[in-house]
Amino acid sequence: MNCETINPRKRFLTNLPTAGMIFMILVVLCAVLGIMKPAFVSQYNIMSLSRSISYKTMVAFGQTLVLLTGGIDLSVAGMAGMAGIFVTTLMVDVGLNPYLSIAIVLVGAFLGGLLNGFFITKMKMVPFVVTLATGSIFTGVIYVVTKGSPIMGIPESATRLGQGVISNIIPYPVVLMVLLAAVLVYMLRFTPFGRHIYAVGGNLYAAEIAGIKTAKVTSMVYGLSAVTAAVAGIMITLRLGTAQPTIGADWVMPSVTAACIGGTSLSGGRGGIIGSIVGGVFMGVISNAIVILNVSPYWENVVIGTVVLVAIAIDRFKAISR
Repeated sequence: MNCETINPRKRFLTNLPTAGMIFMILVVLCAVLGIMKPAFVSQYNIMSLSRSISYKTMVAFGQTLVLLTGGIDLSVAGMAGMAGIFVTTLMVDVGLNPYLSIAIVLVGAFLGGLLNGFFITKMKMVPFVVTLATGSIFTGVIYVVTKGSPIMGIPESATRLGQGVISNIIPYPVVLMVLLAAVLVYMLRFTPFGRHIYAVGGNLYAAEIAGIKTAKVTSMVYGLSAVTAAVAGIMITLRLGTAQPTIGADWVMPSVTAACIGGTSLSGGRGGIIGSIVGGVFMGVISNAIVILNVSPYWENVVIGTVVLVAIAIDRFKAISR
């Protein structure tokens, strides 16, 4: 079995160079931006930036879990959008309590994720193909339900969850992101299930020999990925106060990118939630810097794409040098 699955400290030290390097670059970048453009460190910008980062980073949490098993989830965008649509439908058209609506949708999202896991583990289908297909189905359901039009009339008691702020600077979605990160970090580092996730991604055959129920672990991971995507989709819907059919449509690439930048290996078995936070913040700061510096938005893809290539190259170098 991969030694990283039984030695969390070594796993942390192994991941440190990639995530640590990005973190140092991030600190320098923020310092330079703060000096060049004082508006960058203004209360309004920090609040807006942190809220924007929280949505995609929550999606990246679930994607990280999937990548740790050696898979990939391309259905997160469709799941996020569908969650926002259905939670609004339950509140507006059915008249259910907002919290009950959210709970029902999250359970449905988990079941949708398990569906991905079923096709991957029981039908032995490729994760890329399965999640690409289910993501397309989820997106299709969105447009069947909405016919391409937004759903209005979300109750104020629900929108407060997405629009609320603590101490006039910390948005509720950021608090939720931190709480979710804490739970997942604990799960990965201190529970058997977390160790099994690393084991499945590190060496599937060895994990099966060790008695780990690899199919169950994989299915659960896809279920959790769907839930984190749904949470992000619901929160941004409540923030906007209306369910837009396009919510989350561009979240697939950022979710994978944040994980890769943060040191999660595409081959599985290495990475973690803290690194994904660093990756998510880095991407958010890059996007914000381009706006503040009045640079062409096309450069965002160039910069982030370059960073991803470097991060993947570092990951491959570490894998080869072992």
